[in-house]
Amino acid sequence: MWAMNAEQRYVRVSGPRRLEELTREDQQPARDGVVVDVTYAGICGTDVHGYTDGHMLPPAVFGHEWTGRVSAVGDEVSGVTVGQRVVGAVGPACGACRQCLAGHARHCDTVFAEANGVDEAAPAHGGFATRLGVSARRVVPVPDALSDVEAALVEPAAVTFHAVRRTAMELGSLVVVQGAGPIGLLTAQHARNAGAGRVIVSEPSAARRSAAEKLGFRDVVAPEGLRELLTRAGEGLGADVLFECAGVASLLQPSAELVRRGGTLALLGFPLTDSAVSYGDWQSRELTVIGSLAYNREDFLGTMRSIAERRIDVASLHTGTVGLSRLGDLLEELDAGDSAHTKVFVDPRS
Repeated sequence: MWAMNAEQRYVRVSGPRRLEELTREDQQPARDGVVVDVTYAGICGTDVHGYTDGHMLPPAVFGHEWTGRVSAVGDEVSGVTVGQRVVGAVGPACGACRQCLAGHARHCDTVFAEANGVDEAAPAHGGFATRLGVSARRVVPVPDALSDVEAALVEPAAVTFHAVRRTAMELGSLVVVQGAGPIGLLTAQHARNAGAGRVIVSEPSAARRSAAEKLGFRDVVAPEGLRELLTRAGEGLGADVLFECAGVASLLQPSAELVRRGGTLALLGFPLTDSAVSYGDWQSRELTVIGSLAYNREDFLGTMRSIAERRIDVASLHTGTVGLSRLGDLLEELDAGDSAHTKVFVDPRS
């Protein structure tokens, strides 16, 4: 039997750039829930924004990239056992919401609420914790082929798997990935798996350009060199598909202008301010614009298969691990924009 830790601690946002570490009594699972002892929780750009803003995130979203072992299961739970490694995910389409009943199960309202931490069963805090109680439908078993480090990166990899799948790109496509942070590096790998003929990665940071090159991408440039390289690669037409992963509002229209007439602009980065675009430009060039946010359960399953089969490398993105007490320091460092880190984990046991 997997032994539960005696201590339960968690960190939450209590105001702009303010964190508080709290303790609570041993948590018991809901009848349809499980309790997970957290192994690692990844620090995401969303966590940084939530920390600096102080109130924008639902509590469950602060620390949403987590993996751990099940330490207790509810009376009504089947298919999940104590001691099993799991990742935090979303459940299957519910079949009962308005979207499902209308035949749009891929846009299930219940799954969307779970992905955004606002469902009725959402936990009171996220994975920056020693232990977390969640609905059993929201955990996915981790295959033996994945290490704990790889399991901790399944969630962001599922975000990008979902986005690439939504574009339904044609084989041999000329692809641009704008931004080589964790989301951009994962997107580029999924695009390569999806049959892209050539992938160009644009990134201002030399360290992140180096990370892209280590993943096997040859066409890696600073933003000022992107247009010239793309002109040569696409014979002046532009990209078939451009994935905007930087989330900088001012880049939206310039990004669209790099896409060929009839091409696709896929939006992953989430700007926190309004963007100005040329509606007439997008319309006259018949651009397909695809927004992508979060994921479905099948994206987690496909992502884990890709990792297990070594089709994508997620482990190399992990560049550091800290304890709960150092979370605030790392959030400040990441917010400053000059960190050398790609992906940092919190190990709540340390």
